[in-house]
Amino acid sequence: MKLFYLLCSLFFLQSCIAQPVEKLPSNADDNTLLWEISGNQLQQPSYLFGTFHLMCKEDIHFSAGLQKAMKNASEIYFEMDLDDPSNTLGAMLFMNMKEGKSLKELYSPEEYKRLETFFNDSLNVSLKSMQKMKPSLIESLMYPKLMPCKNLSGVEMELLKIAAEQKKEVKGFETIQLQSAVFDSIPYPTQAKELLKTIDSFNVYRKSFDSLLTVYKTQQLSGIEKLFTSSEFSMEENRELMLDGRNKNWVEQLKKILPQKNIFMAVGAGHLVGENGVISLLRKAGYTLRPLLNK
Repeated sequence: MKLFYLLCSLFFLQSCIAQPVEKLPSNADDNTLLWEISGNQLQQPSYLFGTFHLMCKEDIHFSAGLQKAMKNASEIYFEMDLDDPSNTLGAMLFMNMKEGKSLKELYSPEEYKRLETFFNDSLNVSLKSMQKMKPSLIESLMYPKLMPCKNLSGVEMELLKIAAEQKKEVKGFETIQLQSAVFDSIPYPTQAKELLKTIDSFNVYRKSFDSLLTVYKTQQLSGIEKLFTSSEFSMEENRELMLDGRNKNWVEQLKKILPQKNIFMAVGAGHLVGENGVISLLRKAGYTLRPLLNK
């Protein structure tokens, strides 16, 4: 997750010799994951896109409009710099709980047995190798089981391929250390409780996950917001840590980035919606957000 670094002379050239970009068509309503950022004396528009971190690869399609938006942008921003190998290596270092905590310490013997049985029987995975892992990260290992396919990919990973084809610089808003700190800020017993709740209501969770996939693929932002506030995906207790606080941090960074260069930013779709979502926060900061056709 490198942030903003380029030679001052190059910054100057980019801002003063703005290249014309193709104007992209508007969407009829707000039902789109692709948005244009303009106004506030910006010389060129930037773009905002909502992603889904894990999907069936055959369900990931990018519109001509989205690919033009990426082509129009000078740089691509993700939540983290996804082409920086240090982030991949760092992820391995920050997977474990602090202070030598272990999974068994967070559960009663009966609770741990339920967890162990679920992972053995449903996922064919042993918990022995995950004793030190943060429960929230262990929960993420369940996501492939929710999918109706085996060939999985992430929207970000597919966008990264396009960025490479277009020879675009890739950057990020956060470091792996910061993302790890977010998970460390949520008490491990709370994470453990949520993990147990998920396995105990796995079928209900699967239905909610299917609903979330549907509203994402149909680009229903209001549906995404509703699911994030009223279903198994609700995170009200930790909303400031997981969503709102991070959104505010990104927008503060964008206030410095956008006047200097036009970018294409791709972050989880849940970060777009709500009063403290990126769309709302950018509007409050004086920018114009226009929904773009993305079909």
